[in-house]
Amino acid sequence: MWPESEQTQEILLHVQRGDDDDAINRLLERHREAVRRLVQMRLDRRIQRRVDVEDVVQEVMIEANRRLDVYLQNPIMAFHLWIRQIAKDRIIDAHRRHRGSAKRRVDKEQAMVAPAGVDRSTMELAGQLCDPEMTPGTAAAQAEMAQRVEEAIEDLDEQDAEIIRMRHYEQLTNQEIAQALELTEPAASMRYLRAVRRLRTTLGSDSSSS
Repeated sequence: MWPESEQTQEILLHVQRGDDDDAINRLLERHREAVRRLVQMRLDRRIQRRVDVEDVVQEVMIEANRRLDVYLQNPIMAFHLWIRQIAKDRIIDAHRRHRGSAKRRVDKEQAMVAPAGVDRSTMELAGQLCDPEMTPGTAAAQAEMAQRVEEAIEDLDEQDAEIIRMRHYEQLTNQEIAQALELTEPAASMRYLRAVRRLRTTLGSDSSSS
């Protein structure tokens, strides 16, 4: 989902040296589509009826441009993880602005587990979690299975759902997840494995009750 980091580093070097007037624009535009997908995936569908995803994306780009000098002074994480964090903050702000009441409080945890919808990532995850011999062949049946997986993810607690989405929807590596969550790599790996076990259990329970 996120752009390849080696080329991003090359652009960042041009930004730091100041030898390419278009470097900042290329850097941000390079990440625009990934940010858009993240916002579309994580922003509550009800809020998307009132808030244009592209407006949120533009807020992220403006904020990243404003804070870029500070990031370059101390780049403690990869650029895509840094701009991802800005996007997360803007998503949280959107939830608070539009659903910020005592009865329907949406804090950081809730903001990051909005339905992602059934897409290719869900299909691929369903294929990994389900017995290959039981995987249905028709497109309709595959979509139904993927929908079950998505609903099962929503039934997980925030921590489990978040790490599964990071790995399978955002396609972050274990190292990147560890950085983003401020965990050691072994701790991030264990958290992911526990989340997958719980997801399998949830799917198994759904199958038994259906």
